[in-house]
Amino acid sequence: MKLHLTQAEGQNLITGYGEGWVEINRKRYSHSLIVLPESIIEDWPAIDFESLTAEHFQKIAELKPEVVLLGTGAKHRFIHPRLTAPLTAIGISLECMDTAAACRTYNILMGEGRKATAALLL
Repeated sequence: MKLHLTQAEGQNLITGYGEGWVEINRKRYSHSLIVLPESIIEDWPAIDFESLTAEHFQKIAELKPEVVLLGTGAKHRFIHPRLTAPLTAIGISLECMDTAAACRTYNILMGEGRKATAALLL
């Protein structure tokens, strides 16, 4: 699916997504990554939902986002709170949703000027 949103100068917009890929500022990625308004973390080592560990969320916590949108793949899944403890320990909220919903929600929050982070499993 292609997304259209008013351009935000110097910000990362998710411009499309599909099964196994996401497009950010019209550049396609086919591996899991972390998207922030001002940067993209391409080396997030999360492969799939089953492989997630607390260390994956520690890396996100170090970025100090306002909110984290976890795109869990094609299906909406909930993560065990022990894995997200690095986020909750410092007051960062986490929302789990399928990856398509995380892409759409990220664009809305980023467009509102919020420091949203999308951790996307592809």
